Amino acid sequence: MRQEERLAGADFLRATACLLVLAHHLVLRLDMRRIPDELAPAAHIARFGNFGVAIFFVLSGFLLARPFWRALDAGGDMPNLQQYAIRRAARIAPGFWVAATVSFALSLTLLALPLTPELALRYVSGMLFMSQWHWRTLFPVEADGPLWSIPFEVTSYVLLPACFFLLFRAPVLRKHPLLTRSAWLCIIGGVLVAHVLILTFFALDDIGRGWRYGLQGGAKEWMPKYNPIGFFAVFAIGALAAGIEVILPLRRSAWFDAAALLALVVAAYRLVISPGGTPEAFGWLDIPYGFPLFPLAVAIALVSLTRSQILGRLLDNAPVRYTAKISFGIYIWQEIILILIQRLDPGSFGASTENVVTGWLQSCGLTVALLFLVATLSYYLLERPAIHFGSLLASSQPNRATPFKV
Repeated sequence: MRQEERLAGADFLRATACLLVLAHHLVLRLDMRRIPDELAPAAHIARFGNFGVAIFFVLSGFLLARPFWRALDAGGDMPNLQQYAIRRAARIAPGFWVAATVSFALSLTLLALPLTPELALRYVSGMLFMSQWHWRTLFPVEADGPLWSIPFEVTSYVLLPACFFLLFRAPVLRKHPLLTRSAWLCIIGGVLVAHVLILTFFALDDIGRGWRYGLQGGAKEWMPKYNPIGFFAVFAIGALAAGIEVILPLRRSAWFDAAALLALVVAAYRLVISPGGTPEAFGWLDIPYGFPLFPLAVAIALVSLTRSQILGRLLDNAPVRYTAKISFGIYIWQEIILILIQRLDPGSFGASTENVVTGWLQSCGLTVALLFLVATLSYYLLERPAIHFGSLLASSQPNRATPFKV
């Protein structure tokens, strides 16, 4: 993103999201039974770094919805959906496909899993971004668990313009920005009703359910509470935040600094109070990651930071911006590196040392160093060229909007 287009605070939240998820997976390697009592509270809190997934969904919804809101408020047609699809595919697909393929190969070699039809089905469904619809395929590959969320997000990429289509087809609503934002609240309500129906009619039995049965058992534990429609509700909160941000005056104010700081404190508080509950921190309607308080707090922080005087620029410092730039690589490659370290050194992460915390910290340092190296290579050798190619391809398309205006 060019400097003049940069939204203050967005890089900070993106970097925070990927580092929280990394902390979550690092803590999963820590033997909680062997750590000192005084360190246990911090370790249990870090275990809920999976909240970073919710930040990613809110942030994506916010950034992708802004062009739709601008076009809607201007009385124009929907943005070009072909360009939208090309840019999304170029940003997500190459990195995801390569990481999934490497993970699939590692599962057959390093993990020595037999090539079964079910393992192949999971991989193929993931490559087609269709793994999110059934517990058997929720985790596309064995050696890279975090990839589960990418197809979920792709579903939100599809549902976002589909929902905006309803607003663009309603001239009465378009007469005032507040009406369209109210209509979006109704859309979120409809999404939540659909989520409840999924919980009601697609409940699963307990056969082979639970993490003791591996990733598929864990997927059966998650579903149907984890479903693409419920996660779209989180994404749609980010989209609503974008609708509010684009109608705010451009003038910066210290009040927004205060609002952003308060929202970040509330988000942190919701994460900190999670220990003692379920590992997924199921919230209202059994949507994970502290729904709706946590995503709402993130959305408010995101809107406020864009108009803040100091806090947004302070948080988006150079190290944070760089971490945000390579955040996708950090997300998709972390589990592969963690598994490689554990397989090549069974005593890593404090497993074979008397001082488990020291051993764990040493392995964490190695992981972070390797991960930032791999994520950097992934960005410059794979992701950025794909983004550039996608931009060229999108620019070559006819520069016309999608004619959904009545």
